[in-house]
Amino acid sequence: MGRLDHKECYYIRRGVEILMNARKYSNIQEKSVAKAVKGRQQSNSGATMFHKGDVCTDDILFECKTCIKDRGSITIEKKWINKNREEAFAMRKDYSIIAFNFLQNGENFYIIDERLFKTLLEKLEEDKKNAKM
Repeated sequence: MGRLDHKECYYIRRGVEILMNARKYSNIQEKSVAKAVKGRQQSNSGATMFHKGDVCTDDILFECKTCIKDRGSITIEKKWINKNREEAFAMRKDYSIIAFNFLQNGENFYIIDERLFKTLLEKLEEDKKNAKM
């Protein structure tokens, strides 16, 4: 293999910087989600054989998607949802959730399915009834 010229070295160095920043911001987001949901961050961001996803609780597997640059929008890919559902099922978790943000270290938002949304609505109604008593 020949030597790399300066331009090639720059792009390799730049690619490593982007990858390092992506890991840094992903790690920050995963820790934030784990703290918010009283869960645990998966080692190696779920890349191990038996521990999938990025964060998990007893019942929920979270896949975290973070932005490296501040954005006004983000594309949600159905394959993220399907993959997380499959991994949650394989890990015997009842629910799968996608967590995402628009800003580095910004507020997290969560994508949940209709079944979990209905459970949330029922819990809110129950809490509202109990508060009136």
